[in-house]
Amino acid sequence: MILHFQNARLIDPEALTVEEGTLTLRDGRIEAVGAEAPAGAELIDCGGRHLAPGLVDWGVKIGEPGERHKESFRSAGLAAAAGGVTTVIARPDTQPPIDAPESLEFATRRAAETPVNIHHMAALTKGRDGREMVEMSFLQDGGALAFTDGVRVVADTRLMSRCMIYARGLGALIVGHPQEPGLSKGTAATSGKFASLYGLPAVSPMAEVMGLDRDLALVAMTRARYHADQITVAASLPALRRARAEGLDVSAGTSIHHLTLNEFDVGGYRTFFRFTPPLRAEDDRLAMIEAVADGTIDVIASFHTPQDEESKRLPFAEAAPGAVGLQTLLPAAMRLYHSGGLSLPQLWRAMALNPARRLGLGAGRLAPGAPGDLVLFDPDAPFVLDRFTLLSKSKNTPFDGARMQGRVHGTWVDGRQVFGGAA
Repeated sequence: MILHFQNARLIDPEALTVEEGTLTLRDGRIEAVGAEAPAGAELIDCGGRHLAPGLVDWGVKIGEPGERHKESFRSAGLAAAAGGVTTVIARPDTQPPIDAPESLEFATRRAAETPVNIHHMAALTKGRDGREMVEMSFLQDGGALAFTDGVRVVADTRLMSRCMIYARGLGALIVGHPQEPGLSKGTAATSGKFASLYGLPAVSPMAEVMGLDRDLALVAMTRARYHADQITVAASLPALRRARAEGLDVSAGTSIHHLTLNEFDVGGYRTFFRFTPPLRAEDDRLAMIEAVADGTIDVIASFHTPQDEESKRLPFAEAAPGAVGLQTLLPAAMRLYHSGGLSLPQLWRAMALNPARRLGLGAGRLAPGAPGDLVLFDPDAPFVLDRFTLLSKSKNTPFDGARMQGRVHGTWVDGRQVFGGAA
């Protein structure tokens, strides 16, 4: 099967360019960029819209097994396709966690039925309890791309060092959540005047710095591969830059919500704005945007965390943290583009190219031989988000009722259209 996209504005995250051109897919892979239509090709007129690599969303929570009422593989796949996400990197924080080859095999088998590519991370410790290391080699053989306990921090420094030593021998990637667990336990907001006025249990931004400093010290000791999943405060950035200057194999990500929202959005105790880590000050938000622009932060992800109504309709400090984000990642990112903070190629470098490269995947590129994972969208198309139109089972989004821009018109996975009608 041959598809030929014409009259498109191509976003190339490798060259950091946006250019008018054509793209040809043959048998599910990119054959040529800027070439004429081959004989027998199906022509797709993009109408001047933007054509880009499909998004690679790193750190998605899916409720199978254990919380299928919040999100299933099927509903997550449909939401991802509608949001231009062609590759999902799922977290292991299921019930039970993905901490053994058997549970990984189950999740992989279930994920194969979805319209998008779903890969899995495995837990770092058994039960995500922080007491015993998992069998990394068996899980890696089963297809685990990385190892993480999610938002649970391995507080035992000796155990964490052993995990890193073992991971180094396997070439495995460890994903850490940089927080000092003692300081951050039971908190719901960032310390400061706002949290005090609202009477919310708060944590200092330095808890993130302390957690990151510990992990980076262990990386320096073990020479393991390490990714900090959510960097949200400006004070963390110097440590990241020093680690890279010293030649450590370190990368970092941040959440789209921490790039587009700040602590004042919590006004009125709106629990859809309850996150882990909590929303930060506006200065920190702006610093994160600059860090993405200069490459200090490599990855932007949705950190899709579905929660049901019963989990959210509680007092703010008691409500479950997190928001759905598969379908809102792209339009939320357009806020950064329209405000002048990041260009489209910079966004796609962080949302597609960098996560794919870090995890050893071939996606995230517009180059001959790359997978035919594409999203066709209009970055200027306005709409008002109605959370009940989202395809996720859970509807906990902070963008409900918000005016947004950026509408997905089509999504292709391995050259097969999984969302949208005729372009």
